[in-house]
Amino acid sequence: MEKNEASKTKRPRRQEQERASEEVTEVARNVLRMQLPISLPGLGHVNCYAITDSEGATLIDPGLPTPSSFRTLELRLKQAQLQVEDIHTVIVTHSHPDHFGGAGRIVARSGAQLVAHRAFSLGLQTADAPEVSVNDLEAHRHTECGRPPEDDPDRQKAHEPFTPEPPRWSGNTPWGGASPRPPLKMRVRFRLMRWMGRASRFPTITRPTLGGDILKLGGREFFVVHTPGHTEDHICLHDPAEEIFLAGDHVLPTITPHISGMTRNPDPLKAFFKSLDEAASIQHVGQVLPAHGHPFDDLAKRCHAIKQHHEERLDHVREIARDIGPATVDAFMHKLFKPRSWGGMAASETYAHLEHIRLLGGAEAHRNRDGFLVYEL
Repeated sequence: MEKNEASKTKRPRRQEQERASEEVTEVARNVLRMQLPISLPGLGHVNCYAITDSEGATLIDPGLPTPSSFRTLELRLKQAQLQVEDIHTVIVTHSHPDHFGGAGRIVARSGAQLVAHRAFSLGLQTADAPEVSVNDLEAHRHTECGRPPEDDPDRQKAHEPFTPEPPRWSGNTPWGGASPRPPLKMRVRFRLMRWMGRASRFPTITRPTLGGDILKLGGREFFVVHTPGHTEDHICLHDPAEEIFLAGDHVLPTITPHISGMTRNPDPLKAFFKSLDEAASIQHVGQVLPAHGHPFDDLAKRCHAIKQHHEERLDHVREIARDIGPATVDAFMHKLFKPRSWGGMAASETYAHLEHIRLLGGAEAHRNRDGFLVYEL
């Protein structure tokens, strides 16, 4: 009886946790949704979208860098009467492996162009991306009004091809202690690749992009919207004519994306809030196509809900501070998250929220004798 009662109150599975369906669906004119399997915390699939045209197709976010994921992608393409060699363009919304992983194999087989934001990076410790003195989101608004982005030398330089550096996992976190490391199997794979002379399997980004750029895909024009927060290099794509918004991980239907403190941006949460406000203000969006979960229709409403979630979390951090007084990031994390979530990601997000409060003038921080940041709100 107790077990049955517990099952009744069990939290329902989130859309993003659902296992990948084998079905390929047309979610908009010439836009196909293909779900690829992943097994990551809180996620069961990633949506790979194909925009078809007379030349073949553009793929957006082609899944994990594993043979099994790629075999599934080949099966999904076959269902859509396509093959890898038909892919002429690959677009990566941001630098997480469940989104960029399949890009290398596709480029090697089809010679496809690879599109990603100029700030794309495979790890925090890689070489800094070049600075670009443009306001990406303002440029997007100008292009929607029919005025092209300013044709300045910095912007032209930003579109030159580049190859991301291989990731390095070393050093300490900004708040003290060792940096979060990827799983052992992934670290071993990269070591073997370096030993074999292939330091990185990630290909050259042949078409770096910025917010405000226009991509012609499937005979239509998509505006690039730079949406930093979840990552610094995150982009979304907006087709105002068809009123579709390819959202990547920026706006998900039932969960909120992770905001990491492991970033060159001193206040990633502030950047995320601004990106949410900008996305919410975009006109001519009838359908949102997220990277996880099902398509939905009210972009502004979901942006406001995600922002409210983080504002409530900030309030919770302030309440914790009143209870425990000056404390380390880990101490705040243990109060902010349930034990099953403790770890590098939770600490990183806790740090991002604490830094946001500090930069607003609501907290002070100092390092203790062990080198850990201690926050006092």
